[in-house]
Amino acid sequence: MAHREGLSVKPHDWCMIQTGSLMKEQKVITIDGSLPVEDACTILIKNNISSAPVYDGAKSTTEYVGMFDYGDVIAYLLLVLLDQVPSHFQQSEGETFEITDIIRRAIQGQSVPVKLASDLSQKNPFYSILPESTLLSAIEEFACGTHRVCVLDHSGGIKGILSQSTVVEYLYSNRKQFPSIEKLLGQTLRQLGLGETDVISAGSDARVLDALSLMSQHGVSSVAVVGANGVALGNISMTDIKHVMKGFKHNLLWTTCFQFVSMVKTEQGIEDGQDRLPVFDVRLDTRLGFAIAKLLATRSHRVWVTDEMGRPIGVVSLTDISRVFASSAGIQMQGNPRRASMAVRGSVNV
Repeated sequence: MAHREGLSVKPHDWCMIQTGSLMKEQKVITIDGSLPVEDACTILIKNNISSAPVYDGAKSTTEYVGMFDYGDVIAYLLLVLLDQVPSHFQQSEGETFEITDIIRRAIQGQSVPVKLASDLSQKNPFYSILPESTLLSAIEEFACGTHRVCVLDHSGGIKGILSQSTVVEYLYSNRKQFPSIEKLLGQTLRQLGLGETDVISAGSDARVLDALSLMSQHGVSSVAVVGANGVALGNISMTDIKHVMKGFKHNLLWTTCFQFVSMVKTEQGIEDGQDRLPVFDVRLDTRLGFAIAKLLATRSHRVWVTDEMGRPIGVVSLTDISRVFASSAGIQMQGNPRRASMAVRGSVNV
Protein backbone atom coordinates (compact mmCIF):
# COMPACT_ATOMS: atom_id res chain seq x y z
CA MET A 1 0.00 0.00 0.00
CA ALA A 2 1.39 3.40 -0.99
CA HIS A 3 1.18 6.22 1.54
CA ARG A 4 1.82 9.56 -0.16
CA GLU A 5 1.39 12.82 1.64
CA GLY A 6 -1.25 14.94 -0.04
CA LEU A 7 -2.68 11.95 -1.91
CA SER A 8 -3.45 9.27 0.66
CA VAL A 9 -3.79 11.39 3.80
CA LYS A 10 -7.33 10.71 4.95
CA PRO A 11 -8.97 10.55 8.37
CA HIS A 12 -8.68 6.77 8.24
CA ASP A 13 -5.03 6.62 7.11
CA TRP A 14 -2.94 6.52 10.28
CA CYS A 15 0.35 6.02 8.45
CA MET A 16 0.90 9.66 7.47
CA ILE A 17 -0.02 11.23 10.79
CA GLN A 18 2.89 13.32 12.03
CA THR A 19 4.53 12.08 15.19
CA GLY A 20 4.63 15.63 16.55
CA SER A 21 0.84 15.57 16.85
CA LEU A 22 1.10 12.80 19.47
CA MET A 23 3.52 14.75 21.62
CA LYS A 24 2.15 16.25 24.80
CA GLU A 25 3.95 18.85 26.84
CA GLN A 26 6.86 16.99 28.35
CA LYS A 27 9.54 17.83 30.82
CA VAL A 28 12.34 15.88 29.21
CA ILE A 29 14.73 14.48 31.79
CA THR A 30 18.34 14.25 30.62
CA ILE A 31 21.41 12.92 32.43
CA ASP A 32 24.92 14.39 32.54
CA GLY A 33 27.26 11.68 31.30
CA SER A 34 29.78 12.40 34.05
CA LEU A 35 27.39 11.36 36.83
CA PRO A 36 28.04 7.98 38.49
CA VAL A 37 25.80 5.12 37.37
CA GLU A 38 24.16 5.00 40.82
CA ASP A 39 23.18 8.69 40.64
CA ALA A 40 21.79 8.17 37.13
CA CYS A 41 19.64 5.32 38.48
CA THR A 42 18.33 7.61 41.20
CA ILE A 43 17.27 10.12 38.53
CA LEU A 44 15.30 7.43 36.69
CA ILE A 45 13.63 6.27 39.90
CA LYS A 46 12.75 9.73 41.24
CA ASN A 47 11.22 10.79 37.94
CA ASN A 48 9.42 7.47 37.43
CA ILE A 49 10.92 6.95 33.99
CA SER A 50 12.61 3.91 32.51
CA SER A 51 15.18 5.70 30.35
CA ALA A 52 16.71 9.09 29.66
CA PRO A 53 19.06 10.64 27.09
CA VAL A 54 22.66 11.07 28.23
CA TYR A 55 24.64 14.15 27.20
CA ASP A 56 28.33 15.00 27.38
CA GLY A 57 28.46 17.78 29.98
CA ALA A 58 32.13 18.42 29.25
CA LYS A 59 31.34 19.99 25.89
CA SER A 60 30.16 23.56 25.35
CA THR A 61 27.29 22.47 23.10
CA THR A 62 24.76 19.80 24.01
CA GLU A 63 25.81 16.52 22.45
CA TYR A 64 23.84 13.38 23.23
CA VAL A 65 26.01 10.31 23.60
CA GLY A 66 23.30 7.69 24.15
CA MET A 67 20.35 6.53 26.22
CA PHE A 68 20.53 5.09 29.72
CA ASP A 69 17.85 2.63 30.81
CA TYR A 70 17.29 -0.23 33.21
CA GLY A 71 18.65 -2.68 30.65
CA ASP A 72 21.97 -0.87 30.93
CA VAL A 73 21.75 -1.10 34.72
CA ILE A 74 21.33 -4.87 34.50
CA ALA A 75 24.22 -5.20 32.04
CA TYR A 76 26.38 -3.06 34.34
CA LEU A 77 25.58 -5.12 37.45
CA LEU A 78 26.22 -8.40 35.63
CA LEU A 79 29.55 -7.09 34.35
CA VAL A 80 30.68 -5.92 37.79
CA LEU A 81 29.29 -8.79 39.89
CA LEU A 82 29.66 -11.77 37.55
CA ASP A 83 32.22 -10.48 35.06
CA GLN A 84 29.57 -11.24 32.42
CA VAL A 85 30.28 -9.29 29.24
CA PRO A 86 27.14 -8.44 27.22
CA SER A 87 26.63 -10.92 24.38
CA HIS A 88 27.00 -8.33 21.61
CA PHE A 89 30.49 -7.47 22.89
CA GLN A 90 31.39 -11.15 23.07
CA GLN A 91 30.71 -11.44 19.34
CA SER A 92 33.26 -8.74 18.55
CA GLU A 93 37.00 -9.19 18.72
CA GLY A 94 38.41 -8.12 22.06
CA GLU A 95 36.84 -5.98 24.74
CA THR A 96 36.02 -2.35 24.05
CA PHE A 97 37.59 0.49 25.97
CA GLU A 98 34.30 1.05 27.83
CA ILE A 99 34.17 -2.54 29.10
CA THR A 100 37.82 -2.48 30.19
CA ASP A 101 37.41 0.89 31.88
CA ILE A 102 34.26 -0.18 33.77
CA ILE A 103 35.98 -3.33 35.08
CA ARG A 104 39.11 -1.37 36.06
CA ARG A 105 37.11 1.28 37.92
CA ALA A 106 34.99 -1.35 39.70
CA ILE A 107 38.09 -3.29 40.85
CA GLN A 108 39.65 -0.08 42.18
CA GLY A 109 36.44 0.97 43.92
CA GLN A 110 36.03 4.06 41.72
CA SER A 111 32.71 5.45 40.51
CA VAL A 112 31.73 4.65 36.92
CA PRO A 113 30.40 7.59 34.84
CA VAL A 114 27.07 6.78 33.26
CA LYS A 115 28.34 7.66 29.76
CA LEU A 116 30.38 4.42 29.92
CA ALA A 117 27.31 2.35 30.81
CA SER A 118 24.99 4.14 28.38
CA ASP A 119 23.76 1.66 25.74
CA LEU A 120 25.77 -1.10 27.43
CA SER A 121 22.86 -3.51 26.91
CA GLN A 122 22.22 -2.34 23.33
CA LYS A 123 18.50 -2.71 24.12
CA ASN A 124 17.58 0.91 23.49
CA PRO A 125 20.16 2.98 21.59
CA PHE A 126 19.62 6.70 20.98
CA TYR A 127 17.33 7.21 17.99
CA SER A 128 15.85 10.53 16.94
CA ILE A 129 13.15 11.72 14.56
CA LEU A 130 11.65 15.08 13.64
CA PRO A 131 8.09 16.17 14.56
CA GLU A 132 7.01 15.93 10.92
CA SER A 133 8.15 12.30 10.69
CA THR A 134 5.24 9.99 10.00
CA LEU A 135 3.69 7.59 12.45
CA LEU A 136 4.53 4.80 10.02
CA SER A 137 8.25 5.61 10.27
CA ALA A 138 8.02 5.49 14.07
CA ILE A 139 6.12 2.19 14.01
CA GLU A 140 8.73 0.73 11.67
CA GLU A 141 11.44 1.65 14.20
CA PHE A 142 9.42 0.21 17.09
CA ALA A 143 8.83 -2.98 15.11
CA CYS A 144 12.61 -3.47 15.04
CA GLY A 145 12.76 -3.57 18.83
CA THR A 146 13.36 0.09 19.68
CA HIS A 147 11.24 1.01 22.71
CA ARG A 148 11.32 4.80 22.36
CA VAL A 149 12.67 7.55 20.11
CA CYS A 150 13.57 11.17 20.82
CA VAL A 151 11.61 13.77 18.86
CA LEU A 152 13.96 16.64 18.05
CA ASP A 153 13.08 20.24 17.28
CA HIS A 154 14.83 21.96 14.38
CA SER A 155 17.51 23.38 16.66
CA GLY A 156 18.56 19.87 17.68
CA GLY A 157 16.99 20.01 21.14
CA ILE A 158 14.73 17.24 22.40
CA LYS A 159 11.07 18.21 22.15
CA GLY A 160 9.87 14.99 23.72
CA ILE A 161 10.19 11.24 23.82
CA LEU A 162 7.79 9.02 21.88
CA SER A 163 7.39 5.46 23.16
CA GLN A 164 5.92 2.24 21.84
CA SER A 165 3.18 2.38 24.46
CA THR A 166 2.18 5.94 23.50
CA VAL A 167 1.73 4.99 19.84
CA VAL A 168 -0.07 1.70 20.57
CA GLU A 169 -2.39 3.48 23.00
CA TYR A 170 -3.12 6.19 20.42
CA LEU A 171 -4.01 3.71 17.70
CA TYR A 172 -6.09 1.62 20.11
CA SER A 173 -7.98 4.62 21.52
CA ASN A 174 -8.70 6.00 18.03
CA ARG A 175 -9.42 2.64 16.38
CA LYS A 176 -12.83 3.78 15.15
CA GLN A 177 -11.05 6.28 12.91
CA PHE A 178 -8.75 3.64 11.44
CA PRO A 179 -10.66 0.72 9.85
CA SER A 180 -7.46 -1.23 9.17
CA ILE A 181 -6.45 -1.04 12.83
CA GLU A 182 -9.93 -1.92 14.05
CA LYS A 183 -9.92 -4.99 11.83
CA LEU A 184 -6.60 -6.15 13.30
CA LEU A 185 -7.85 -5.64 16.85
CA GLY A 186 -10.76 -7.96 16.14
CA GLN A 187 -8.49 -10.85 15.16
CA THR A 188 -7.15 -13.40 17.62
CA LEU A 189 -3.51 -13.83 18.56
CA ARG A 190 -3.57 -17.21 16.84
CA GLN A 191 -4.87 -15.70 13.60
CA LEU A 192 -2.12 -13.07 13.67
CA GLY A 193 0.60 -15.62 14.42
CA LEU A 194 1.32 -14.14 17.84
CA GLY A 195 1.92 -15.78 21.18
CA GLU A 196 3.31 -19.11 19.98
CA THR A 197 7.01 -18.44 20.51
CA ASP A 198 8.98 -20.40 23.08
CA VAL A 199 9.47 -18.51 26.31
CA ILE A 200 12.41 -17.87 28.59
CA SER A 201 11.61 -18.92 32.14
CA ALA A 202 13.30 -19.01 35.50
CA GLY A 203 12.41 -21.44 38.26
CA SER A 204 10.83 -19.91 41.35
CA ASP A 205 13.84 -21.04 43.43
CA ALA A 206 16.43 -19.55 41.07
CA ARG A 207 18.40 -16.50 42.19
CA VAL A 208 17.28 -13.15 40.82
CA LEU A 209 20.84 -12.58 39.59
CA ASP A 210 20.64 -15.76 37.49
CA ALA A 211 17.30 -14.68 36.00
CA LEU A 212 18.80 -11.30 35.06
CA SER A 213 21.78 -13.10 33.53
CA LEU A 214 19.44 -15.21 31.42
CA MET A 215 17.55 -12.09 30.37
CA SER A 216 20.76 -10.39 29.29
CA GLN A 217 22.16 -13.42 27.46
CA HIS A 218 19.06 -13.77 25.29
CA GLY A 219 18.48 -10.06 24.77
CA VAL A 220 14.94 -10.03 26.16
CA SER A 221 13.37 -7.64 28.64
CA SER A 222 11.40 -10.10 30.75
CA VAL A 223 11.48 -13.70 31.99
CA ALA A 224 8.57 -15.76 33.32
CA VAL A 225 8.87 -17.14 36.84
CA VAL A 226 7.41 -20.65 36.97
CA GLY A 227 6.78 -23.21 39.67
CA ALA A 228 7.83 -26.86 39.64
CA ASN A 229 4.75 -27.75 37.56
CA GLY A 230 5.54 -25.09 34.97
CA VAL A 231 2.67 -22.82 36.01
CA ALA A 232 3.42 -19.11 35.76
CA LEU A 233 3.77 -17.47 39.15
CA GLY A 234 4.84 -14.06 37.93
CA ASN A 235 7.56 -12.43 35.89
CA ILE A 236 10.70 -10.37 36.33
CA SER A 237 11.06 -7.51 33.87
CA MET A 238 13.90 -5.19 33.05
CA THR A 239 12.35 -2.28 34.97
CA ASP A 240 12.09 -4.36 38.16
CA ILE A 241 15.78 -3.70 38.73
CA LYS A 242 14.73 -0.32 40.14
CA HIS A 243 13.59 -2.13 43.29
CA VAL A 244 17.18 -3.28 43.76
CA MET A 245 18.64 0.16 43.11
CA LYS A 246 16.30 1.92 45.53
CA GLY A 247 18.53 2.34 48.53
CA PHE A 248 21.04 0.09 46.70
CA LYS A 249 19.60 -3.13 48.13
CA HIS A 250 21.93 -5.41 46.20
CA ASN A 251 21.18 -8.27 48.57
CA LEU A 252 17.89 -8.72 46.68
CA LEU A 253 19.90 -10.09 43.77
CA TRP A 254 20.64 -13.20 45.84
CA THR A 255 17.03 -13.82 46.89
CA THR A 256 14.87 -16.30 45.01
CA CYS A 257 12.78 -15.22 42.06
CA PHE A 258 9.60 -16.09 43.97
CA GLN A 259 10.62 -13.93 46.93
CA PHE A 260 11.53 -11.06 44.61
CA VAL A 261 8.27 -11.23 42.62
CA SER A 262 6.27 -11.26 45.87
CA MET A 263 8.18 -8.22 47.12
CA VAL A 264 7.67 -6.32 43.86
CA LYS A 265 3.93 -7.01 43.88
CA THR A 266 3.72 -5.73 47.46
CA GLU A 267 5.61 -2.52 46.61
CA GLN A 268 3.51 -1.94 43.50
CA GLY A 269 0.35 -2.31 45.53
CA ILE A 270 1.60 0.24 48.05
CA GLU A 271 2.66 2.71 45.35
CA ASP A 272 -0.51 2.34 43.25
CA GLY A 273 -2.88 2.10 46.19
CA GLN A 274 -4.36 -1.04 44.67
CA ASP A 275 -3.36 -4.43 43.38
CA ARG A 276 -2.11 -4.54 39.80
CA LEU A 277 -4.35 -6.46 37.41
CA PRO A 278 -3.08 -9.98 36.64
CA VAL A 279 -1.31 -10.40 33.31
CA PHE A 280 -1.12 -14.19 33.00
CA ASP A 281 -4.58 -14.78 31.59
CA VAL A 282 -4.56 -14.29 27.83
CA ARG A 283 -4.94 -17.25 25.49
CA LEU A 284 -4.15 -17.83 21.84
CA ASP A 285 -7.81 -17.23 21.03
CA THR A 286 -7.81 -13.88 22.83
CA ARG A 287 -8.47 -10.98 20.47
CA LEU A 288 -5.58 -8.57 19.91
CA GLY A 289 -7.73 -5.67 21.12
CA PHE A 290 -8.28 -7.36 24.49
CA ALA A 291 -4.58 -8.14 24.85
CA ILE A 292 -3.71 -4.49 24.17
CA ALA A 293 -6.34 -3.33 26.67
CA LYS A 294 -4.71 -5.62 29.24
CA LEU A 295 -1.27 -4.16 28.52
CA LEU A 296 -2.51 -0.59 28.80
CA ALA A 297 -4.44 -1.30 32.00
CA THR A 298 -1.40 -2.85 33.69
CA ARG A 299 1.11 -0.41 32.15
CA SER A 300 3.07 -3.43 30.95
CA HIS A 301 5.17 -3.90 27.83
CA ARG A 302 4.29 -7.55 27.35
CA VAL A 303 1.62 -10.08 28.22
CA TRP A 304 2.27 -13.79 28.63
CA VAL A 305 0.14 -16.29 26.75
CA THR A 306 -0.78 -19.35 28.81
CA ASP A 307 -2.44 -22.68 28.13
CA GLU A 308 -5.47 -24.03 30.00
CA MET A 309 -3.21 -25.15 32.85
CA GLY A 310 -1.74 -21.68 33.35
CA ARG A 311 1.63 -22.58 31.85
CA PRO A 312 3.26 -19.88 29.70
CA ILE A 313 3.49 -20.90 26.06
CA GLY A 314 4.38 -17.57 24.50
CA VAL A 315 4.55 -13.83 24.96
CA VAL A 316 3.13 -10.83 23.12
CA SER A 317 5.09 -7.60 23.47
CA LEU A 318 4.58 -4.05 22.26
CA THR A 319 7.31 -4.81 19.72
CA ASP A 320 5.23 -7.73 18.37
CA ILE A 321 2.16 -5.49 18.16
CA SER A 322 4.20 -2.83 16.36
CA ARG A 323 5.30 -5.48 13.87
CA VAL A 324 1.67 -6.42 13.20
CA PHE A 325 0.79 -2.76 12.55
CA ALA A 326 3.86 -2.26 10.36
CA SER A 327 3.17 -5.43 8.34
CA SER A 328 -0.45 -4.37 7.78
CA ALA A 329 0.89 -1.14 6.23
CA GLY A 330 3.12 -3.05 3.84
CA ILE A 331 6.41 -2.92 5.73
CA GLN A 332 8.46 -6.10 5.26
CA MET A 333 9.85 -7.20 8.62
CA GLN A 334 11.25 -10.65 7.82
CA GLY A 335 14.80 -11.31 8.95
CA ASN A 336 15.22 -8.01 10.75
CA PRO A 337 18.54 -8.12 12.64
CA ARG A 338 17.35 -6.01 15.57
CA ARG A 339 14.42 -8.20 16.59
CA ALA A 340 15.58 -8.03 20.20
CA SER A 341 12.34 -8.87 21.97
CA MET A 342 11.63 -12.22 20.30
CA ALA A 343 11.40 -14.95 22.91
CA VAL A 344 13.58 -18.04 22.61
CA ARG A 345 13.83 -21.24 24.55
CA GLY A 346 15.69 -21.04 27.83
CA SER A 347 15.35 -21.74 31.51
CA VAL A 348 17.27 -21.56 34.74
CA ASN A 349 16.54 -23.48 37.91
CA VAL A 350 19.68 -22.85 39.91
